[in-house]
Amino acid sequence: MQDVFAGFGISAATQAKTLASIIAIGVILFFRWATLRAIHRRLEDPELNYRTRKVATYISSVVGVLTLSWIWIDALDSFPTYLGLVSAGIAIALTDVLKNLAGWAYILLRRPFRVGDRIEIGATKGDVVDIRLFRFSLLEVGNWVDAEQSTGRLVHVPNGLLFTERLANYTEGFEFIWHEVPVLITFESDWKKARAIMEHVLAERVPAVESNAAQRIRTAARTYHIRFGALTPRVYLTVKDSGVLLTARLLVNVRARRAMDEAFWEGVLEAFASEPSVELAYPTIRMYRPG
Repeated sequence: MQDVFAGFGISAATQAKTLASIIAIGVILFFRWATLRAIHRRLEDPELNYRTRKVATYISSVVGVLTLSWIWIDALDSFPTYLGLVSAGIAIALTDVLKNLAGWAYILLRRPFRVGDRIEIGATKGDVVDIRLFRFSLLEVGNWVDAEQSTGRLVHVPNGLLFTERLANYTEGFEFIWHEVPVLITFESDWKKARAIMEHVLAERVPAVESNAAQRIRTAARTYHIRFGALTPRVYLTVKDSGVLLTARLLVNVRARRAMDEAFWEGVLEAFASEPSVELAYPTIRMYRPG
């Protein structure tokens, strides 16, 4: 091997350090493999096995950086450089840990959410039930459950994900969101009558939250530039392939969407059942045969 290095004009000192580095890396990897093999023979819990591998990876990475730094740097003459490389090595080996710590500090200082808030981060939605040093926990909503009701699962999210995924807070500004309920009726239906029925149902069956929401908006506007026009429920009209679409748009409490949907649809179905000029639409095929 020395002859090979000599052919490239590499000094004897560099050759010795390179050889020592290869031996050191080999020894560290061997001890890591042997330690994990011995531990995994005694552990049957997959989660403990995973944590053991992560800890072993962190430790071997730190030891490797320290060892290589010691081999390649004269510790007495270049201690500041050595110390800097050691710090960099530790930072690289513990990237995820440091990122989670930074995320925890961000949560404490900037308050993007608090315990009790409903948030969405990445593809996960839920109510924040716990915030810890390395992760926060959500009581999941949505997913396979309709109307964003609870699934019953606890989802643990690393704090560092705050720096790589978008975060949406349902309740930080005020505890109301705009909700829409589409109702599709046939082209032959009296859409004006249907619209009047829906507006009546909104007024009679859906709790009025406009005054409370307006107060919350004024409070939130002190921190955020939030502006809304009319807060009262409204029914919008548009035309689709299968009929006339009437969409009820209204403010609703974040955690009351399903109850509001049920109350609204009960009123609409009861009213439509007694109104022969209005029929709900569904996908149909019409054929025309020339006479």
